[in-house]
Amino acid sequence: MPYVVTENCIRCKFMDCVEVCPVDCFYEGENMLVIHPDECIDCGVCEPECPAEAILPDTEDGADAFLELNREYAEIWPNITQKGEPPADSEEWNGKSGKYPAEFSANPGSGD
Repeated sequence: MPYVVTENCIRCKFMDCVEVCPVDCFYEGENMLVIHPDECIDCGVCEPECPAEAILPDTEDGADAFLELNREYAEIWPNITQKGEPPADSEEWNGKSGKYPAEFSANPGSGD
């Protein structure tokens, strides 16, 4: 049961989750993070750290739709192991629905 990053991370990208991950399985896109499901050890420490509540077990309603997106982009985006600065307008986007696919960017982030 890996954890996945879901729609609410888009344009929020707070990154509190990154520093608590014991296996460094987060990958950074331009405006969201993803978890590599094959690297995630299902420890769950990242879930309560996310201010946007965007991290869920893949068995939770709605999370399964993001499992393949996490897998796909974890293969091509850079690994991130340290918390960076969230976007300046991240609080404005927190909790907004309908961000995927309209606001999603497939571009990679800067990495560490």
